[in-house]
Amino acid sequence: MDFLRPASWGEALAAKAEHPTAVPIAGGTDVMVEINFDHRRPDCLMDLNRIPDLFEWEVGQERVRLGASVPYSRIMERLRAELPGLALASHTVASPQIRNRGGVGGNLGTASPAGDAHPALLAAGAEVEVESVRGVRMIPIDRFYTGVKRNALAPDELIRAVHIKKAEGPQQYAKVGTRNAMVIAVCAFGLALHPGSRTVRTGIGSAAPTPVRAVAAEEFLNAALAEGGFWDNGKVITPSVARQFAELCAGACNPIDDVRGTAGYRRHAVGVMARRTLTWAWESYRGTARATEGVA
Repeated sequence: MDFLRPASWGEALAAKAEHPTAVPIAGGTDVMVEINFDHRRPDCLMDLNRIPDLFEWEVGQERVRLGASVPYSRIMERLRAELPGLALASHTVASPQIRNRGGVGGNLGTASPAGDAHPALLAAGAEVEVESVRGVRMIPIDRFYTGVKRNALAPDELIRAVHIKKAEGPQQYAKVGTRNAMVIAVCAFGLALHPGSRTVRTGIGSAAPTPVRAVAAEEFLNAALAEGGFWDNGKVITPSVARQFAELCAGACNPIDDVRGTAGYRRHAVGVMARRTLTWAWESYRGTARATEGVA
């Protein structure tokens, strides 16, 4: 096995162009597990730990540019206000040691449907910045996942950063596992309210061949909230609307039976998480709206 260790981003792109089968490694929390269990034996590894840009982030007026290797622990500590859904997801990642090493770029590169960051990124409407010696591409998160552990990267491309809109409304995240730490998700669900566009976005993990959005559920809920004037009047979402939303979210799943859970259980759990996260997020939105009215 060859080992490449570029000292700059330019060197990394040149090395990837010359060795398109090279597997990038930064935190190593996914790749090293596969190698240790002999599930993967790449011809070449490319260590990206000497490239500072990948560990940095920028908070702009509307968006956060998150370097691919920014550790989950940093997201939790420094970006909770701007990226609350991703911060909640980061809390569920494995152990403190792994949260100090792993980053969103690794989740995206591996593209496992069980990756903890995916539902939050889908709900937030992120874009993935990828680059090669040929130039830069911005890939909407909805088009990034192409199959089981497959993504839209070309062989000579590397993930440099993720661009995520700063939260303008409440975001929630929930995960089902056999315990609270060091566990792969049985299923996971992310939800984000976007009051500016008066829309709700979702993300589902570990309940389909790829991370997915519950698009039909979003369309139903967006219409129901608009027709009922909920964004303006701040009323409690009716149980029938929440129930229909949950059923549509469960219907968006295409799960399998495996050692972590059955397909039927996953559908049920996604429905429960959808209803709960919607209730939590909407109550938070209503509280913010009432506080704003009080100030006015």
